[in-house]
Amino acid sequence: MPLTLLLDLDDTLLQTNLNVFVPAYFQALGNHLSDHVAPEITVRSLVDGLKIMYRHEDPARTLMDAFDAGFYPGIGVSKSELSATLDDFYDHVFPTLVDHTQQIEETEALIDWALSCGFRVAIATDPLFPRKATYHRMRWAGIDPARVELFSTYEQFHFTKTFPAYYAEVLGRLGWPDGPILVVGNDIERDLIPAHRLGLATYLVDGESGSGAGPFDAAQGKIEAGRGKLADLRPWLESVDRSALEPSYKSRDAIQAILVSTPAVLRGLTSSLSEDAWRHEPTREDWAMKEIVCHLRDTEREIHQLQLNLLLERDGAFIPRPETGIWANERQYLNVNGMEALAEFTSARLKLLQTLKEQDDGMWSRRARHAIFGPTDFREVISFIADHDRLHIQQAWKTLQSI
Repeated sequence: MPLTLLLDLDDTLLQTNLNVFVPAYFQALGNHLSDHVAPEITVRSLVDGLKIMYRHEDPARTLMDAFDAGFYPGIGVSKSELSATLDDFYDHVFPTLVDHTQQIEETEALIDWALSCGFRVAIATDPLFPRKATYHRMRWAGIDPARVELFSTYEQFHFTKTFPAYYAEVLGRLGWPDGPILVVGNDIERDLIPAHRLGLATYLVDGESGSGAGPFDAAQGKIEAGRGKLADLRPWLESVDRSALEPSYKSRDAIQAILVSTPAVLRGLTSSLSEDAWRHEPTREDWAMKEIVCHLRDTEREIHQLQLNLLLERDGAFIPRPETGIWANERQYLNVNGMEALAEFTSARLKLLQTLKEQDDGMWSRRARHAIFGPTDFREVISFIADHDRLHIQQAWKTLQSI
């Protein structure tokens, strides 16, 4: 399996210094909107919107949805009134902010090498910026956006790097790739720790040459990390045992991150699908997107909720696993509205997640017996749900690739 590289952008691939760049960005935008609203009100509302995005955990609403709900009421002007002015800003003014950044010499060579090796490359930048702004920032770094498989923006993503669910969403949008995965970033708090909580290997770009173990591998022995300058990353990857970069998604943090990310991933994958695309089947034996989403919805409501209730009722509960393969034909999933089914799945998943949040460590270790897997416990049964999610996201991604 090819290596999947999730690369941070700011101060990893592009010298930015966000403490300088973001105030300059906000001030420039405030000045550009001054015919509509006072600059100080715009800047204050931008800061408020940023705080809202940092706290946002709703897989049913994008970060843009969350930002808009706070920003536009704050300035007292509708989004539609500012649409043309904002386009002009990102087309003509935002590019001048390049003066607050500096290209890192090794970035282009690293991307070229990674792609030549057949690695899957995603720019895992905190999705706080619009798509147009992210395009500019990538080009300032010397990266052609068309060459990488994915980059995160606030229009499409639902979580910031505050949460492990951000990395789960990135991987879900890549089809939950098998094989080794490495997260590369410069910020321990926002790049490495959330990734590690999901069970991913990390590499810290810290400006100091070296390739020693990272600061978190002791917590989970299967996770190894390196550190050094960006220029050290290639030789480190050429020498490291790739099996050490295989992820592990079995911790409580990882399981919950995957569970909350799945509705968000499905929303991102299906947001622009036509009715024909919703019904497309790669072969007669494969499921269409409608069938995948309906299967996830009904499994969530009728099986996963039942299993959770049994786990909560008593220690040592027997956990059934009914056959669901016949549902697609029996329930005529192809005649269901796909977006409505996704909304129903999301609602059921949020209910399950709320119940999980209320459980203490003792409950997560409660014993059970699974109909297929035998003796087990609460955590493992819930991990089976996360595994089921990843399996069907892989299936959905492959279905969409065949359109």
